[in-house]
Amino acid sequence: MVVGICTIAIHLPFSRSLKEKRRVIKSLKDRLRGRHNISLAEVDGQDLWQRAVLGIAAVGDGRPPLEGLFARILAEIEAQIPGEVTERTIDFV
Repeated sequence: MVVGICTIAIHLPFSRSLKEKRRVIKSLKDRLRGRHNISLAEVDGQDLWQRAVLGIAAVGDGRPPLEGLFARILAEIEAQIPGEVTERTIDFV
């Protein structure tokens, strides 16, 4: 069993308030949780209007399936947010 932890930093340049940012992030989190068997939380940047850091954890039987899962999640985030991914890290335990 392998645990994968992915951290994704997002820049939302068109966000004008915390309320708008939270609406975008909540919608994204709900969509990702519904499509993938993952745990997901906003782990940093909660008080910033245009920045969010998401922490994603998943359990699998090896690294390759988790790497594929994280690649699909990243592609989905990049396609759906009105901004850009500025940083991504993946760790395995």
